[in-house]
Amino acid sequence: MLKDLFQKRKYATIPSERTKRDIPEGLMNKCPKCGTIQTSKELEKNLKVCTACGYHYRLSASERIQLTLDEGQFVEFDADMISEDPLQFPDYVEKLDKAKNVTKLQDAILTGQGTIGGYPVIIAAMSFDFMGGSLGSVVGEKMTRAVEVAIEKKLPILIYSTSGGARMQESILSLMQMAKTSAALSKLNEEGGLFISIITDPTFGGVSASFAMLGDIIIAEPAASFGFTGRRVIEQTIKQKLPENFQTSEFNLEHGQLDKVVCRKDMRPTLIKLLDMHGTKEEATYGG
Repeated sequence: MLKDLFQKRKYATIPSERTKRDIPEGLMNKCPKCGTIQTSKELEKNLKVCTACGYHYRLSASERIQLTLDEGQFVEFDADMISEDPLQFPDYVEKLDKAKNVTKLQDAILTGQGTIGGYPVIIAAMSFDFMGGSLGSVVGEKMTRAVEVAIEKKLPILIYSTSGGARMQESILSLMQMAKTSAALSKLNEEGGLFISIITDPTFGGVSASFAMLGDIIIAEPAASFGFTGRRVIEQTIKQKLPENFQTSEFNLEHGQLDKVVCRKDMRPTLIKLLDMHGTKEEATYGG
């Protein structure tokens, strides 16, 4: 009993400011859903999915393409296309420059051609970290051109969507992209082409109201939120409380808006299976 009185107690150690400074930035990540802390290396190895709760971190357009296509099999389209400032909107040019510096992208989308499991495809991937993945003239034009290449080469097209909606700095020019992309996909449908739409977190506004929901097959990552407008606006409009899981992938699947919810680790095998079901493997031809 006396021994217990003099036993050294264990206390939590608070890192000093120097220790905090010595830890490289970005080395550790805290899951926004469950709070689990894991190393960036561990997170990358698990495709940026929390090992504890399965939370899917957001990915950039480059990461989407890298995880989807066969290694080294990607040729980008329209790499030099950039947005202008047609309305001379205050601070728009500065915001574009900042987004370019942070993301290393020219705009909120990457398009191109590659292969998945040897199957040639056209691919488009949006990036939420570029001005909220907003739908502007460049995004709409690059998307439309990618669809036109898919029609010309008779290849399936995959589109990863993530967006906060239309880009307000381009006003009506931004809204026009909804009709333009939808018209291109309608032409693809008439030609018998395959369009697989992949919904990622978050997808709202003009993107969800146009090409994101026009796929022959529509799949989504787990817990991805998508719809036209946000929960708060809808609740204020209808004066009712919405379900807790409203506008999640699982809710939309249950109500017929999706064909399937697919975990990130299963996304590539699922896409290969779908491509195998809809065609034969051919040697890819690049260009365009």
